[in-house]
Amino acid sequence: MIWVLIVGVVFLLFGGSKLPQLAKALGQSKRAFKEGLDEAEREEQEKERKQVQEGKSPLAAIDDEALLEEVRRRSRPQVTEPKK
Repeated sequence: MIWVLIVGVVFLLFGGSKLPQLAKALGQSKRAFKEGLDEAEREEQEKERKQVQEGKSPLAAIDDEALLEEVRRRSRPQVTEPKK
């Protein structure tokens, strides 16, 4: 029921001749948005692929001792003082 009301209001606002143009513009905008999202995703995948090919991973910048210390720090349970 609500969709009929929405379509009726849109029809009154834009008229019958403008509706096809409005639908076409909406479809083009949706397609451009999806293309932008896909392009950003492709760029991110390409960046990750280049890092793998070069042998550079995000963990490569961290030395073994620092990594081991971080793992130990995160695996320790958090102990808090009881409130008095």
